[in-house]
Amino acid sequence: MQETFTKFAKLVSHFSGRMSATIIAFLIVISWVIGGFIVGFSSDYQMYINTGTTIITFLMVFLIQNTQNRDSEAMQVKLDEIIRSIKGAGNEFLDLENLDESELDEIREKYLKLAKEARIEIEKKAQPAK
Repeated sequence: MQETFTKFAKLVSHFSGRMSATIIAFLIVISWVIGGFIVGFSSDYQMYINTGTTIITFLMVFLIQNTQNRDSEAMQVKLDEIIRSIKGAGNEFLDLENLDESELDEIREKYLKLAKEARIEIEKKAQPAK
């Protein structure tokens, strides 16, 4: 069941991100507007498009989130492999996504300090000797 859902989510996500999907959606809206002028914009007529778009939007949120979750997890595994394979890299960074916000902030501050020190060093080297 999970495999079928994953394939379906990939397919829908891939199709919905294409220009042709946008054109189809645009044509549906234009057809609805033209039809509205022909038959009149009754409350029932407007309810059809509102109901349809609400259902599609509701389902798309979950499909897109599923795709983004899988993509994020795959990217994380790839980054972990790069970190693991580089000699001298800190393997303690392999699971940063599992840390809480305060732990991440501590690590970020450490690297911000290192970056600031590196910029100061570059500026010192760039200044002409007196």
